[in-house]
Amino acid sequence: MDLKLFGEVFVTLLVIVDPPGMMPIFLALTGPLPARDRNRAAWQAVALALGVIVIFAVAGQTILAYLHVDLPALQAAGGLLLILVALELLTGKADDPSQQVTSNIALVPLGTPLLAGPGAIVATMLFVQQAGGPVDYLAIGLAIVAVMVTVWVVLRFSGGIVKVLRPGGIEVLTRIAGLLLAAIAVQLIADAIAAFVTQYLNNA
Repeated sequence: MDLKLFGEVFVTLLVIVDPPGMMPIFLALTGPLPARDRNRAAWQAVALALGVIVIFAVAGQTILAYLHVDLPALQAAGGLLLILVALELLTGKADDPSQQVTSNIALVPLGTPLLAGPGAIVATMLFVQQAGGPVDYLAIGLAIVAVMVTVWVVLRFSGGIVKVLRPGGIEVLTRIAGLLLAAIAVQLIADAIAAFVTQYLNNA
């Protein structure tokens, strides 16, 4: 196995996914839930993210070409979705656990587009395109799995922070996470617009 390629993929995806930065958002979304549901949300989100990244690694170009969708469009869609979630966090609509379904939280927005977002998808597709054979594919695959295991460990053991913060701290964290999420969403949309403009100018 190409350990250098493994390291490149692992570090790149780990920086993009950003487990420490994901923790406050995860706690904001799952803080009101029981520990069992929070742990379930962690592995469901990681499992979905792994599945999405693998699918796009194997058939990403084919899927986007068939749907006539450019990568910037996927990026903008992820940004719009995150804005909706950020507004819920900022307005307090996400605070009522009775209105939350664990699987829904795990799938959207945790699994995608936060963990398996445009950045992780594009980076994985580029690594696969540059791969030279089965050995490289193995290194890329193992690196993706290693990143997802790391994310799961971080999310799984974030429950201790909930005990320290208590309800008041979680409420503050929720508002901060909403603000950060809104900023991430705006950045995604801005990057998508810039990519569209650049593409238009190049084709003109």
